[in-house]
Amino acid sequence: MTKFSDLALDPRVLQAVSEAGYETPTPIQAQAIPHALQGRDVLGIAQTGTGKTASFTLPMITLLGQGRARARMPRSLVLAPTRELAAQVAENFDTYAKHTKLTKALLIGGVSFGEQDKLIDRGVDVLIATPGRLLDHFERGKLLLTGVQIMVVDEADRMLDMGFIPDIERIFQLTPFTRQTLFFSATMAPEIERITSTFLTNPAKIEVERQSSASSTIEQKLIQFTPSRKDRSFGEKRAVLRQLIKNEGEACTNAIIFCNRKMDVDVVAKSLKSHGFNAAPIHGDLEQSQRMKTLDGFRDGTLHLLVASDVAARGLDIPAVSHVFNFDVPSHPEDYVHRIGRTGRAGRLGKAVTIATPHDDKYINAIESLVKQPIPRGELPEGVDLASAGDSAPREDRKDRGGEGRGDRGGRSDSGRSGSGRSRDRNRGTREPQPHGENASMTPIPVIEAPEVEAVEAAPAPQPRRDEPRRDDRPREERRDDRPRGDRNGDRSEDRSRDRNRDEPRRDDRRDDRRRDDRRDSPVVGMGDHVPDFILRSFKIAEAPHTDEIEEEAHAVSEA
Repeated sequence: MTKFSDLALDPRVLQAVSEAGYETPTPIQAQAIPHALQGRDVLGIAQTGTGKTASFTLPMITLLGQGRARARMPRSLVLAPTRELAAQVAENFDTYAKHTKLTKALLIGGVSFGEQDKLIDRGVDVLIATPGRLLDHFERGKLLLTGVQIMVVDEADRMLDMGFIPDIERIFQLTPFTRQTLFFSATMAPEIERITSTFLTNPAKIEVERQSSASSTIEQKLIQFTPSRKDRSFGEKRAVLRQLIKNEGEACTNAIIFCNRKMDVDVVAKSLKSHGFNAAPIHGDLEQSQRMKTLDGFRDGTLHLLVASDVAARGLDIPAVSHVFNFDVPSHPEDYVHRIGRTGRAGRLGKAVTIATPHDDKYINAIESLVKQPIPRGELPEGVDLASAGDSAPREDRKDRGGEGRGDRGGRSDSGRSGSGRSRDRNRGTREPQPHGENASMTPIPVIEAPEVEAVEAAPAPQPRRDEPRRDDRPREERRDDRPRGDRNGDRSEDRSRDRNRDEPRRDDRRDDRRRDDRRDSPVVGMGDHVPDFILRSFKIAEAPHTDEIEEEAHAVSEA
C-alpha cells in the first residue's frame, strides 16, 4: 500500500501531513502527486470528497520550496468557484505549509481591497482567489500574472455552471505559456473538454472511479410522498424533514440541509429554529462575515444543522458531517453528487436522505441515469403529522410561494362574486318587463291611484350638545387654565365621553329610525312615494283623423 512517505514530497510537508493524522493517500492523491512533482499537466476527474485539494496542495508546496516571490507577482495561482472553497484551500495550505516560509494571499469578495493589496505588494508565493475578484485586482493595476509557475483550476464543472468559463479563459491568456496546469473537475462537460484541449499540454489524465459516481461509503435513501394539496406541499415537506431528523436520534451528530432557492433556505432554517432545532442558514445573499461565522460554528460543533443552498455544496471540507438532507431535489443531476459528497468523506460512513414529491420524478430519473443506479426508496417516517403540517407555514412564506392563498385572488370571496353583486341579486324584483321602442308610444299608461300615506311627525330640531358657549367664543381670559395640559386633556376627553353616552339619540340615529318606520308602515305600490305628478295624470289617446277630413281642411285653406 502506498504511503505519503513514498511520494517524494518535501520532508517538511511530510511532517505536516503526519501531524495532521494522515498516513495513506487517497487514490486521486496517490496517482496525481507523482505526475505533478514531475512538472506535467494533470487532468483529474473524481467526485467530491476524495481529497483533490491535497492532491495539488502538497506537490505545489514541494515545488515552491526553492525561490522567492516578488511584489505583485505571485508564483502560483489557485482558482476556486466560491468563497468557501477558496477559504478551504487557504486552510489546507496553512496546515501543510506551516513548517515552510511560503506565503499566501486569499482574494475573495466581501473583504476590503486595501488589506488584499497590502498582501500582494509584499509578494506571495501562493495566490488563492475567485475569478471575479482576481480580475478586479488585475484591472486596477495591482497584480501581474506573468510570474505564475503553477496554475490550479479546482471544481471546473462548477465554474461552468456559474458562468466563469470566459473569465477562466482570459486568466489563462494572462499567465505564461510555460506554466504547469493542474485541472480538477467532478464531471467533464463538452465545454470543459474544449478548455483542457486548448490550455493543457499533454496532460496526465487521472480518473478515479467512474465519472459522476457517488461514494460507496454513503447510504442513500429517497422518501417520496404525495402532498394533500398543492399549497400544503411546502409545509408538509418541512414536517417530514423534522421527523426524519428526530428519528435519526443521536446518530445525526450534525447535518447539512440543501434547498434549491435562497428564499427557501431562510424559511426552512426559521421553521427548524421555531421547533427547537439548532439551525442556521447560509447562502450567497448573506454577508461574507456572517457566512464565515456560520461555517465556523458548524465546524466547531456549536451549530447542529446547516441549511444551505448550492453555494455550500462545493468546498465544505468538514469530515465529521454525519447526514445530508436534500429538502429539494436538485434540478441538475450533477449537484446531487456534490451535495451528498459532503458526508462520507475520507472513508467515513455517511447518510444522505432526499425528500421528493411527484413533481420531482423527472429530476429523480435524471439523477439515476447519471449515477447509473437507482436510489433506494424509503417509507415516510413514523410519527409525522401531515394533517396539521400544511397550515404551519409562516405568513410571509405563503405569500412568497406563488400566492396560493385566498388573499391573492383579487379580494374575491370563495363564490367569486363581490358583495355588491350579491346585494344587487337580492334587491332584484319581479317587475313586468317595460315596453321599449315603438310599442312604448302605442301602449296606454295605466292610471295608478296614489296610496294614502300617513303623515310622519316632523323630527324635532336638533338641540345643541352643550348649553355653554363654544370654547373658541369665550373671552381669552376665561379660556386660560393654570392646570397642567394633561389635566385639561383629561377633562376634554371626559366631556366627549359624556356627550356620546347621553340618553338623547343623535340626529343621524333619529333619521335612520324615521326611514325604518316609513319602510315598515307605508305600503309601496309601483314606484312608491316618489311618483312624479305627471305620471299620475290620465292621458287620452286621440284617434287619427280620416283621410276625407284632411282633404276638406286642405281645400278650405287653399280657397281662403
